[in-house]
Amino acid sequence: MDARFWGMMELLDTILGIGVEKLNWWQMGLRAVIVFFVGLLYIRVANKRIFGRHSAFDIVLGVMFGSIMSRAITGNSPFFPTLVAGLVLILLHRLLAAAAYRTGSGVSNFLKGHTVTLVRNGELQREVMQAHNITENDIHEAIRSSGKPEELEKVKSACLERSGSISVVMED
Repeated sequence: MDARFWGMMELLDTILGIGVEKLNWWQMGLRAVIVFFVGLLYIRVANKRIFGRHSAFDIVLGVMFGSIMSRAITGNSPFFPTLVAGLVLILLHRLLAAAAYRTGSGVSNFLKGHTVTLVRNGELQREVMQAHNITENDIHEAIRSSGKPEELEKVKSACLERSGSISVVMED
């Protein structure tokens, strides 16, 4: 390798604080800017889904991604390997999401959970509600949120969705 390459690497080491024990304010600030744009690029690779649906699968990966990327900013882990770890996590998310899509409900239900019916034809499904820690007040809140009159007997179905939200379908 020529001297220009090594000179550039030394400059990069100095600017980003690679290998230093304590980062100064401007090195951490520059790392934050770089991690912001790298993170933005990674989210584009993930098709924004990692922060869009909020299933347990998405939340766990989102928290892990944020944790990993923050380590690159604060210098708690080596800069470039940490960025690579963030990319690996995003690619893992895409791979598992594609597997869930292509393989049907088994993998999808394992990764993202499944929908359960809480109310059927105006009748509360109390065992299901108890199993998922859903109260009757939660059902009434979902009915109000749907903009419909709060009449449980007119609920055709209410489901606990994979995202944790409760959807309500009223009778016509």
